[in-house]
Amino acid sequence: MEPIFVLVHSPSVGPSTWQPVADLLTAWGHRVRMPSLLQVTAGAPPFWPRIADAVRDDLTEVPADRPLVLVAHSNAGLFVPTIRAALDRPVAASVFVDAALPARTGATALAPPELLDFLRPKAVDGVLPRWTDWWDEDDVAPMFPDPAVREKVVAEQPELPLSYYEQEVPVPAGWDDHPCSYLLFGPPYDDCAALAGARGWRVEHLPGAHLHQIVDPAGTARRVLALAGYDA
Repeated sequence: MEPIFVLVHSPSVGPSTWQPVADLLTAWGHRVRMPSLLQVTAGAPPFWPRIADAVRDDLTEVPADRPLVLVAHSNAGLFVPTIRAALDRPVAASVFVDAALPARTGATALAPPELLDFLRPKAVDGVLPRWTDWWDEDDVAPMFPDPAVREKVVAEQPELPLSYYEQEVPVPAGWDDHPCSYLLFGPPYDDCAALAGARGWRVEHLPGAHLHQIVDPAGTARRVLALAGYDA
């Protein structure tokens, strides 16, 4: 049975970062879901249960026996274990795309200490500016293929609470009971790709910046399909 590709965006940005890939996969005859996580950081922590619930709830109309391929970008990778635990349906594969890797079991800090040190001075009343406002223009501009795409991605970015990055995400044992793989775009996620390889996962490299899926959606879609064991 053909799977449904569940494209999970980082809560630091929005679902439009997956839209070009979703459009191509659909055009190629694949079923796609693209749950929005834009509202999950409203209210108090912990946030991870609402992220898992948002993905599960987006799949309520999908037949329970239809296999899923979870495709997570950036820090959404850390939520794959709790998403997997929340789903009462088969997961055929998980593909981590330029993503942070969860631990095998226990818990994973969403942000390392050095990132928290970088973020805390930026917070105003506990709220951070949008993700693209953290960086210099020379770092941000190359991530976008044109001004229109940049405007759309930037406009939907949430202003996250600092507490989002201060959370620890639990890692249920046995979450990786299915094939997992890694698609690297580039630094600083090369260490995550190396860790994925050390776990015995299949790893591929598609050189680009962190939002390369909106620059080269065709290349990204083909690699995701291949890593999940399917053809375009």
